[in-house]
Amino acid sequence: MAPSPLCWLLIFIIVNSADGFRECEVDHCVFNSTELSDIQFIRSSIYNKLEWLRFDSSLGRFVGYTEFGVKEAERWNNDPSYLAAMKAQRETYCLNNVGLYYQKVLTKSVAPTAKLYSRTPPAGHHPSMLVCRVFDFFPKTIKVGWLRDGQEVTSDVTTTDEMEDGDWYYQVLSTLEYTPRWVRTRTTGNTGTIITRTSRTRTTGTTRSTPR
Repeated sequence: MAPSPLCWLLIFIIVNSADGFRECEVDHCVFNSTELSDIQFIRSSIYNKLEWLRFDSSLGRFVGYTEFGVKEAERWNNDPSYLAAMKAQRETYCLNNVGLYYQKVLTKSVAPTAKLYSRTPPAGHHPSMLVCRVFDFFPKTIKVGWLRDGQEVTSDVTTTDEMEDGDWYYQVLSTLEYTPRWVRTRTTGNTGTIITRTSRTRTTGTTRSTPR
């Protein structure tokens, strides 16, 4: 199964302190749907920031990454009872949590808010610059573009990647250097399209929802 950008991460930590060393175990589920066949369970054993042992449900066995980890992987792989219990974690541990994650998070969406304002560019071939700030939207996927006379503008445009706000929301900043005339920006996300028009002397904005 190919890795998915959607990942539910549940952490169970065992901490042992002796002369500053730390040991922990991390369980996580990688998925791209609620189907059991699309879910991968991984348990990583980490000592002093180094992963030395991992169980991967896609492989159905343990894999060691250090000399000691290789020996432990061989020992656990030869224990049918423990190996079966680890394989079952994909269903008993991941399946329910993935379903809850889809229900509580992935099916939710928040429409973006857009603010458009003018700035003087620090340098360039045009005397003016429009800045479009799109923020407080979820999920992450969004497209921000500029239109002139109904045609998308691609030159003199700079757009950032989606940036995390730290509160589950995202934001994007896009700029267009231009010679003043009527320009229209379009922001398209999961929840609709925001159209904003501006001229050299005044700015007006409208919001239009478009079903996907």
